[in-house]
Amino acid sequence: MPGKEMTTNPVVVTIENPSVEIDFSNSNTNTNSSFFPDKQKASSPKQFTWVLVIKAYRALYYLALGMKATFLSAKKRILLSEVSQEEEEEARTRGKLYRFLRAFLAISMVALVIEIVAHYKKWNLGLIHNPWEIMGLVQWSYMAWLSFRVDYAAPTLIMLSNLCIVLFMVQSIDRVVQCIGCFWIKCKGLKPELVGGEEEEASDVEDGSRFPMVLVQIPMCNEGEVYDQSIGAACELDWPRDRFLVQVLDDSDDENIQNLIRNEVWSWKQKGVNIIYRHRFLRTGYKAGNLKSAMACDYVKDYEFVTIFDADFQPSPDFLKRTVPHFKGNPELGLVQARWIFVNKDENLLTRLQNINLCFHFEVEQQVNGMYLNFFGFNGTAGVWRIKALEDSGGWLERTTVEDMDIAVRAHLNGWKFIFLNDVRALCELPESYMAYKKQQHRWHSGPMQLFRLCLPDILHSKISMGKKFNLIFLFFLLRKLVLPFYSFTLFCVILPLTMFIPEAELPLWVVCYVPIFMSFLNILPSPKSFPFLIPYLLFENTMSVTKFNAMVSGLFQLGSSYEWVVTKKTGRASESDLVALGERESMNSGQEKLTRRLSESGLEMLRKEKEEAVPVGKKKNMIYRKELALAFLLLTAAGRSLLSAHGMHFYFLLFQGLAFLAVGLDLIGEQIN
Repeated sequence: MPGKEMTTNPVVVTIENPSVEIDFSNSNTNTNSSFFPDKQKASSPKQFTWVLVIKAYRALYYLALGMKATFLSAKKRILLSEVSQEEEEEARTRGKLYRFLRAFLAISMVALVIEIVAHYKKWNLGLIHNPWEIMGLVQWSYMAWLSFRVDYAAPTLIMLSNLCIVLFMVQSIDRVVQCIGCFWIKCKGLKPELVGGEEEEASDVEDGSRFPMVLVQIPMCNEGEVYDQSIGAACELDWPRDRFLVQVLDDSDDENIQNLIRNEVWSWKQKGVNIIYRHRFLRTGYKAGNLKSAMACDYVKDYEFVTIFDADFQPSPDFLKRTVPHFKGNPELGLVQARWIFVNKDENLLTRLQNINLCFHFEVEQQVNGMYLNFFGFNGTAGVWRIKALEDSGGWLERTTVEDMDIAVRAHLNGWKFIFLNDVRALCELPESYMAYKKQQHRWHSGPMQLFRLCLPDILHSKISMGKKFNLIFLFFLLRKLVLPFYSFTLFCVILPLTMFIPEAELPLWVVCYVPIFMSFLNILPSPKSFPFLIPYLLFENTMSVTKFNAMVSGLFQLGSSYEWVVTKKTGRASESDLVALGERESMNSGQEKLTRRLSESGLEMLRKEKEEAVPVGKKKNMIYRKELALAFLLLTAAGRSLLSAHGMHFYFLLFQGLAFLAVGLDLIGEQIN
């Protein structure tokens, strides 16, 4: 009431019988723990459990959000993507491989659903003693499948898997032997030596009395991005001007590119370089037809050697001085092959993985075969041929898409020897988009099978030794060109998913994990900086097996796509290093008169400006690849079945391999195209 002082009520504690009532209205609630210490200790494990449950719930929640975001991103990518031209053609021709994968996927998904039902209902063939115990059509079908699986499916799959494992181990042994040979070469410092010792340096490069005549050929087709760098590098070769001729063999059907190349040739001709421009109106025979047409010129008879550079290759100025002398005093030598190095090997994940493969190819395969067998497949560029060896072997033929391997095999059958120079290197460019790489790999794996069918009678009836015949037939063609893509696709993309539904034929862990990792480790040894990409390389190689297998089959049975030749798309990134390389060359040869290229005159800057001004930059489009997507969902389905059986490492392999196929199928690796 007003006028009276406010008084505070005291805390009243009332004790009735055994109970205690305490009023904490004005006290801090944190004192709760001080009144009941025993109760706090008893509740700690429960609180800890609840904390773990909450954290697990949050982890699952964020995982679900991540999976949802990935699914939506993939869905958006598919909706905005375009089917590649290759896939459209296969859709029209109803490719058998894609239909097989699609049917395989549908059956696997149905089987997974049934397996999940059987897992939770605990259906087991061993627990059924009376057929009348089976309830329902689904259970009856599942029991019938179990009986068929044990009696027929498992033994057949075991036989097929054993065959693939044997092929896998034979191919692995071959690769280990090659690595041992490469290791021995490195330890002993072995390399091809010049006959008669080192050649004396020329006192005057214009005195061509002891320099043989060399023909330099640059075949190209619509190479608007890189034509200038290859022509310029060829014209800068350190060789007497009157002792070599540069042939620019242009198959372009774009008049603008023809004019640019023609102007580039004219610019170098004005500087005193012996260079000519040849253009074919009909592009018959692709690269082989182009080279064959150039070799038919009358003036070719005046030349002793011919070297070939593709449009994106930039040889060093001393290329001829380091390769041609090997022919002196060695009349049986028909080919000297140099190594490739790549200007864009670190551009993206795709180029890094390609660099691993090609480093192993040159450092191990080419070097070992050249050192111990005097034979290897010509790489089509950055090599010097004795023209007499080409003529004795029948010249360039248009019968396959691997004209380089064709001429190498025929020259070997005629007794010519080959040398590989690992320390002589030519700068070039790797495909940066998956579509360009896929088309390149299709040509590289279908062509050898075409060639094998055509060359097998000639190999059997040739006069070479039985050891060389064995090397050509069983190692060069069958093991490395046919067996490798066959077992890689069959074992890891077909048999392994099947074993998840047929556990009686389960693959051992050393086949799925240990041996593939060890072989991938050997592949990466020539490029040690690529060790962080060991697992991506293993997964990507298995992913590429579907393309290689399809190409191998099409080449072996002469299907339509085996004769397809698509020029690998270049970006011209090698031209960015021209000025640096040119400066290094000038600093090393400052005392000699050198031909220099002015970048503005070469047309490079003009071409870039014309592209920026005349042609608007198009939006990059992703493609989708149906075979890879079908295999992605197939492997992920098999991973789900593996999870039910708690297969451990098999599950992780299938999961990550399926995700790798998914990334490739959605064109998430490498550059996209404009």
